[in-house]
Amino acid sequence: MPIVTLTSDFGAVDYHSGALKGTLLSAFPSLTIVDISHNIEHYNIVQAAFVFKNAWNRFPTKTVHCLIINDLPHHPIPYIALEREGHYFLGPDNGIFHLIFGEHRGPIYRLDLPKETVFPAADILAKACAHLAGGKSIETIGEPTTGLVQRISFQPVISQHQIRGSIIYVDHYGNAVTNITRSLFDQVAQGRPFALYFRRHDPLVRLSRHYADVEVGAPLCLFNATDHLEVAIHMGNAHQLLGLNVEDGIQIDFLPATE
Repeated sequence: MPIVTLTSDFGAVDYHSGALKGTLLSAFPSLTIVDISHNIEHYNIVQAAFVFKNAWNRFPTKTVHCLIINDLPHHPIPYIALEREGHYFLGPDNGIFHLIFGEHRGPIYRLDLPKETVFPAADILAKACAHLAGGKSIETIGEPTTGLVQRISFQPVISQHQIRGSIIYVDHYGNAVTNITRSLFDQVAQGRPFALYFRRHDPLVRLSRHYADVEVGAPLCLFNATDHLEVAIHMGNAHQLLGLNVEDGIQIDFLPATE
């Protein structure tokens, strides 16, 4: 059965996600609908991009992915569709696809926006999803357009002996995820010892492989399942207990290798 994923800032209380699913199923009753998340902070396309980026490629090819973030009926943003690595992506052209993919060199299609819509996600996406899930060509879904609205994300600043990064996401457990990847860390570290500084706390000086590598309540840093460096507390909440928030800076100093 065709699969459609949904990622939105609708939340779990109001009717929006239910109404969208109902509209999708009315258009294509045999769809399998999978929620990636509806708990994105309102209008936070950076958070949405991080969540979605680390989930979509786990789905089978031909999956249709719908992203509905910052979807305001009184300030409509053009909807676009694109294909990448055998998957289809639909959503507003508000910078989120640039955050997820960077540059996209393939075709992009602009979807028609009904003039009187008060729920553009349902009015546009139901028709588009049914079109793609039914195996029809993406080339006929809308008018070709060029480029994506760009949204620049903060990148780490590196030197020979230092990485200066930032917190880009705080997960459900309060773990603070940074924009420093394992590959970047290894590239600069070259096997040297390090000291990771954040806020006014004592630095962390070793990488853990598991949260339980330290005592309960102790802080640690490790590379998580997305290969991003995160600061955490074993069985605790680093966001609350260490005061770590999105956009907070961190600094890693690499020390001379010991004999």
